[in-house]
Amino acid sequence: MIRLARPIIITGSLILLWQIIVWASGSPHFILPSPARVGEAWWLNFHLILGHTGITVLEIFLGLICGTILGTSSALVLSHFRPARRWLLPILVGSQAIPVFAIAPILVLWLGYGIASKVAMATLIIYFPVVTNFYDGLRRTEPGWVDLAATMNASPLLILAKIRIPAAFPSLASGLRVATAVAPIGAIVGEWVGSSAGLGYLMLHANGRMQTDLMFAALITLAAIAITMYFLIDVGLRKAMPWQPDRLENQKEE
Repeated sequence: MIRLARPIIITGSLILLWQIIVWASGSPHFILPSPARVGEAWWLNFHLILGHTGITVLEIFLGLICGTILGTSSALVLSHFRPARRWLLPILVGSQAIPVFAIAPILVLWLGYGIASKVAMATLIIYFPVVTNFYDGLRRTEPGWVDLAATMNASPLLILAKIRIPAAFPSLASGLRVATAVAPIGAIVGEWVGSSAGLGYLMLHANGRMQTDLMFAALITLAAIAITMYFLIDVGLRKAMPWQPDRLENQKEE
């Protein structure tokens, strides 16, 4: 019961704080619209927002899939092939010095204004937390477990499948949680740079027409999507790792 009431209390408190700021600042509605005005804009433009939401959700979902596949594959290569680790790891770390936002115009130029450039942008943002966390988990596998399996004549592939990957899964789960939280950034930035649909496109054009209430409605919809996706991934990961201590702590809390 407490867990169900908590999000309602948090949401209500944020809306109340928002309304207090509007009253205290006296800002005009085209600068800071009230929650009621944003809710009205969301309701009146429901079908418009829903159509753009579907595009953005698809971009985020595809970006998560591509980023996870590329990240886990790269981590496996880095952990099992020393030459690849020596050459690729410095490139991987150095690539993070380049702002991903600066790459967005190039991706749009190469891949066009369609969904491909937005998925590529989301994939780039998701890739790094997945590969670094999974690689760190594979590298920190308990040596005693590996030695015991080796004395029992287990093949390297069997050790990887039965020991290293399960032991590294909690680290991978942490990377996936971070990736899910930042995935919308890639899609929205790609839509801002060049697109014809999506919540980022809608916010950009609403801002140009001074429809601040519609822009806030689209932004809140995006936040709701990000939060929902994060908790869905988190619940799935918790069920996939019943041995994790935090699951037991949550059961005691309930």
